[in-house]
Amino acid sequence: MRRAITHKKPTKLLNPASGFLGGYSHTLNPYVGCSYACSYCYVRQMPVALFRGQEWGTWIDVKIEAGEKLQRELRTAKKKGPVTLFMSSSTDPYQPIEKQERVTRSLLEAMVEEKPDFLFVQTRSPLVTRDLDLFEQLQDRIRISITVETDRDDIRKLFTPQAPPIEARLQAIEAVRAAGLPVQATIAPALPSSEQFAKRLAGLVDRVCLDDYFMGDGSGGKRTERLQIAELYRSAGLEDWYDRDAYLRVLRNLQEQFPPEQVLISQQGFLPG
Repeated sequence: MRRAITHKKPTKLLNPASGFLGGYSHTLNPYVGCSYACSYCYVRQMPVALFRGQEWGTWIDVKIEAGEKLQRELRTAKKKGPVTLFMSSSTDPYQPIEKQERVTRSLLEAMVEEKPDFLFVQTRSPLVTRDLDLFEQLQDRIRISITVETDRDDIRKLFTPQAPPIEARLQAIEAVRAAGLPVQATIAPALPSSEQFAKRLAGLVDRVCLDDYFMGDGSGGKRTERLQIAELYRSAGLEDWYDRDAYLRVLRNLQEQFPPEQVLISQQGFLPG
């Protein structure tokens, strides 16, 4: 798929966090737009996507000269109190374009120089392992969260065909943990999976976060409903997985493999610390 790429100087990088991410002081997005174009992404129903006039996933704005600007903004923000960052709330910081643009890496380099109090990195990309050297310099104030909604790649292809294969993400989790960094597997949203999913994760990580559309899309599932995701489930004969209680079958399997304190639900798994 061809994408329209635009390079822009951002007026501001740090934005006040609120709502679901209210536990943070700021959100930080290296890009506007996301080429993964996940079918269920709640950002599709936000103004940044709705008023663009282009299909979500077909365009990306690259924030240029971002590292130097972030360093200045961090200095200012830290004078006002603790700075806790969620990267990213409306894009994936390691989507494919990051490989050549390196905006996310420039932001991390700025954070190494002007350290925030805490950084939460949310991605579904194995490219995250490229920056282990920088994460190690922030390791006492960072958590890396890698999304693995399912262990079935056929389900991944149905819901998020542009996203990285599941096996590659599991290997990335293993690599981050081997580097001694705080990492969690994030099952968000909980897609149809096998009975062996929890056991596989238990061999890789000691913390998981479980979420679904109804808890995690910021509107009690209404944003997801407007995306007609239910129809995707019906067409695949997976209706029983599109239900407010569907996540419980995944939760039960996780609870058999992990101590209670290592299984976090929805917002709890995204908070700082």
